[in-house]
Amino acid sequence: MKLVKPIQDLYDEEFSHCYGCGRLNKEGHHLKTTLEGGITISKFTPKDYHIAIEGFVYGGLLASLIDCHGTGSAAIFYARENKTELKEGNTPRFVTGKLNIDYLKPTPLGKELVIKGELLVVARRKVKTQINIIVDGVVTVKGEVTAILLPDNFGK
Repeated sequence: MKLVKPIQDLYDEEFSHCYGCGRLNKEGHHLKTTLEGGITISKFTPKDYHIAIEGFVYGGLLASLIDCHGTGSAAIFYARENKTELKEGNTPRFVTGKLNIDYLKPTPLGKELVIKGELLVVARRKVKTQINIIVDGVVTVKGEVTAILLPDNFGK
């Protein structure tokens, strides 16, 4: 499957306001998730104000990055498994049903975070992914996201 744009750029406008990944949220992180060789990838560089302890990233930010990368990854993997062409107006949208985080090492501020996702399970309306945050080749945070497919009539 070829993904021409990040998945978040394909979401309908009504689903593009998320603080973590919404392209229409001026204050958000604007996370962009792509697919490379069967692995989903996003990159993010925390700002100085994303601090926990001097020199290290706040854990809540790291959880939110895993959350948003996980739901974007779920949409990509779901479409791939169901042989759905991803394009504007034809993109499944997922929300988080379960989020587990393991903080393995302190994550330094001032460095680019590489967020990688792997598919664990695709079911009828759920997708489970393993998401890692990597800094300078070292996994600092591991997460598992169970994402739930929104119904077509959500919010209507």
